[in-house]
Amino acid sequence: MYSVAQLADMLGVSKETLRRWDNNGKLPSLRNPINNYRFYSKDQLRQFEELRFIFDDSSREAIVPDHAYKTIELFAGAGGLAIGLERAGLDTVLLNELDKSACDTLKSNRPNWQVQCGDIANVDFSPYRNQIDIVTGGFPCQAFSYAGKKMGFEDARGTLFYQFARAVKESQPKLFMAENVRGLLNHDGGATLKNIRSVLEELGYTLLEPRLMKAIFYRVPQKRERLILVGIRNDLAGLVAFHWPRPYQKVYTLKDALKAGDLFPCDVPDSQGQAYPAKKAEIMAQVPPGGYWRDLPEALQKSYMMKSYFLGGGKTGMARRMHWDEPCLTLTCAPAQKQTERCHPEATRPFTVREYARIQTFPDDWQFKGPLTSQYKQIGNAVPVNMAFELGLSLVDFLNRLCATGKAQPAGMPEQQLVPFV
Repeated sequence: MYSVAQLADMLGVSKETLRRWDNNGKLPSLRNPINNYRFYSKDQLRQFEELRFIFDDSSREAIVPDHAYKTIELFAGAGGLAIGLERAGLDTVLLNELDKSACDTLKSNRPNWQVQCGDIANVDFSPYRNQIDIVTGGFPCQAFSYAGKKMGFEDARGTLFYQFARAVKESQPKLFMAENVRGLLNHDGGATLKNIRSVLEELGYTLLEPRLMKAIFYRVPQKRERLILVGIRNDLAGLVAFHWPRPYQKVYTLKDALKAGDLFPCDVPDSQGQAYPAKKAEIMAQVPPGGYWRDLPEALQKSYMMKSYFLGGGKTGMARRMHWDEPCLTLTCAPAQKQTERCHPEATRPFTVREYARIQTFPDDWQFKGPLTSQYKQIGNAVPVNMAFELGLSLVDFLNRLCATGKAQPAGMPEQQLVPFV
């Protein structure tokens, strides 16, 4: 059985949309005879193509690397993606990050990792040519204009995507994986993604259809979405198919993140965190779990929202308190900003650093360095570790099957050992 909140998250629609479907008969809800709460049976969800995976009861096969696969990670941040790939069995031989505090986080937790802290423009990737299986990273989404019908590699200069593409060009990995915000899909009317595709094609890579991944389907108790781009070198494209991660049937909640259970063996450890000013705390104390500014007395609504009270739009992120029984909203770089507040479900305060990390599925022993504001920023920008692990398994599975064809070998092996193409 699924609650209204759970199904809304799974389908990516609002609770109001589900109520409308209920009223017009498109998706009638069922009623709990004890409390009259609405819910939906599993069988009702068969009509939704995107939810067919919940009916797949086949067992999951263990995926382990058949060889030592090497990766380079760019824009590494605090290491969310790198930890997930490490758990999947991939060997990251180089990480680049500009932010000094994030670099300190990486170095202190993994002294054996080769972390190059500084501007990516100053990193030479040519020594890694044909020595790397995968290049990964999340380049910031930047618009770039171009003249003519097709954008070229040189036209992307001045953007961080150009630096990502340069790393691919110089190292020549078998495939790359980039993550970004969902807004890249329609950024600049779709022109940015079109330009990215044309640059990668020029470099000799086939970009697969971008995949929007919802973190809640990959053991992450957070309503976070990331756009994943995977590209395969043209000489290898078509040899084997790339299999995207298989979603899990269970959706985890904030309680799963902060309390002992399936995700973590103990309650979240104590740690430092931001606090609300006294006046704001008085207002937030009146917001119920799962509520927001609309749940305040009208006088407080007007006082807190000021001119925004009279403008259109729901502004549901303002004065927002989370609920134990729902996944957390997407974490931001600052937990107390008025537009995107993430208040603890019981205590009237923002989440602490360790609570933030739990919601992103970082392990409790992963320590963040730098000022408190930087630690929140590092965590808020990260790829959830559990989702990164699932992506890592897909990369390992692809490389295993690719090498099994005999048409490719793990990076670093002499080219003469390769089986000639037929």
